[in-house]
Amino acid sequence: MTTNPLVARIETGTAPIETLATLALEQHRVIPADRRAFLHLAQRETATPEAADFFAFLAEGEAMAGERLIAFAEACGVDEARLSTYEPLPGCQAYPAYVAWLALNADPTDVVAALTSNFAEWGGYCATIAGALRSQYCFTDEACGFFDLFAEPSPELDEKALRASGANKGLVNTYSTLLKAYEASFWSTLSDLT
Repeated sequence: MTTNPLVARIETGTAPIETLATLALEQHRVIPADRRAFLHLAQRETATPEAADFFAFLAEGEAMAGERLIAFAEACGVDEARLSTYEPLPGCQAYPAYVAWLALNADPTDVVAALTSNFAEWGGYCATIAGALRSQYCFTDEACGFFDLFAEPSPELDEKALRASGANKGLVNTYSTLLKAYEASFWSTLSDLT
């Protein structure tokens, strides 16, 4: 069982579909924001070729995630009208806002290291959610595709990250700590809805 309260509820099938719908709606804002931040990082003059390659790879992944998110949102009952009128929750949007801040202000190689410090935890959440959506909510494979994408380890991403990582441990630790706090805010904001 995970220590994330919302993921734990999803795992046991006790999170309401409406909370899953809100998760989809929030991710609908997070994905394009992160993609733009990664594209910006890839194009920064201070980005090494390895960092630029890493961020371009992440941006491609976000584009794919955005496509897969549609089926999850539809399975949760989110339609185009709701999507266009949805007001995002500040606690959920703090994470992409900070990623955008990093894209503008941090050294790209430090951002590589900070982002990758959280990938395993995020991937674990996604694996748990994907399994629970199938077993507890009877979602189709297509509706679980968004979470499947992030649940699988990516040796190619790991290799790109290793080649691109910076060595400024003080800043990386600060960036990592803040990213983890903002991600925790994302999940706790959603959890407070249930």
